[in-house]
Amino acid sequence: MESLLCDEIWLEKEEELKNDVENSCFFKSKEDCEEAFEILLNKEISYMPKIGYVKFIKENCFIENARFKAIHWLIKSQRRWNLSFGTVFGAASYLDQFISLNKCQGWKYWMFELLSIACLSVASKFHETSPPQLLELQMEGVGHLFESTMIQRMELALLETLGWRLNSTTPYSYIELFQWSINSLKTVNDLLLRILLDAKFLEFRPCVIAQSVVTCISEDLSLLIDDSCFNNFTRLIPQDQKDDISKCQRMMINKQFLINQFQELIITSGVFNYGPPSPVTVLTMDQHDLCDIPQGDINYISNANKRKRER
Repeated sequence: MESLLCDEIWLEKEEELKNDVENSCFFKSKEDCEEAFEILLNKEISYMPKIGYVKFIKENCFIENARFKAIHWLIKSQRRWNLSFGTVFGAASYLDQFISLNKCQGWKYWMFELLSIACLSVASKFHETSPPQLLELQMEGVGHLFESTMIQRMELALLETLGWRLNSTTPYSYIELFQWSINSLKTVNDLLLRILLDAKFLEFRPCVIAQSVVTCISEDLSLLIDDSCFNNFTRLIPQDQKDDISKCQRMMINKQFLINQFQELIITSGVFNYGPPSPVTVLTMDQHDLCDIPQGDINYISNANKRKRER
């Protein structure tokens, strides 16, 4: 039997293995680290909403409220289905890009529900190895139950609007690159999700938000184990964004207020009608009836790009 044993040398203590993993770096060299950040920095602007989007959102209360509910539903869905953070941030990016390009004025609330489902579905297919089924995505938090064909048509309209470009650069994209250097990664991700709810942070570039979140939290907690990678990232941020970093950090001084506000919404808000976290959900009769949407309304969404091109 001894001949069946391999000659590998195992670490005798589990703690040694844990420390070895924690101290390992995602990049083999400083040059690899800088190259990865530069790729994200060079392409992030092309995935941001159009200039003036934040002002447009703030001037349209219905759209602002619809966006808030959609983002809140995305976060709840991420926790319910154990989706990656990349999925929820990608879906939110698709949502904001679509609204900024199409304006969505005159939309009804069910249209935003359909759009948010399509965004999460597309993001799940892009980021997840086993994405949830379309019916599963509608188990909680939506007021309508859409047919699969209708969601797929909305997905196509979304993809055409985005130009089939799905690899969005988000604040989480940067956190992913130096997550090996962060001790309390969950704290950073939680704050990023709560900031995602607030449209006013969309005026900042993703690199600014990522840098501000880590800096803001690390002032109170010892988050960084090895900050060499983070320092490389900070040094590569364009000089003209330094003032925005200071402004963004000042806005995050109220991060504790954001956390309390988010938790209060989950626990006490009557706006969101979510069921239990159990995957076994009983649909009411209203939920069970497939949403009967006039053909003209869905064409209104699908033809948005066509109208834009005709201008």
